[in-house]
Amino acid sequence: MSCMEIALDLDQLLRSAIEHKQLIRFTYKGNERVVEPHDYGIQSGNRIPGWRMIDVAGIQNCEMLDKHFAGNREVSGRHHRWDEVFIRVAPPAK
Repeated sequence: MSCMEIALDLDQLLRSAIEHKQLIRFTYKGNERVVEPHDYGIQSGNRIPGWRMIDVAGIQNCEMLDKHFAGNREVSGRHHRWDEVFIRVAPPAK
């Protein structure tokens, strides 16, 4: 699989995980992480899923888990400014 195909697969996985509010697991800088992806966009020229900022280029072995999360949370403090937001998690269902 080429680097371009891997990047497209990861892009689709991130978008789907945010849309369906599913946890993802991946390796980043040698550490395994399980996260709730909330925002996905470009900041300072890098593709980054937000809250805790992670550069997509550094993500390895990413998979979507069968576990869901509630949705976005109220913003407290400073909110990240995006150059462009591709997708943002919807509020929790009421």
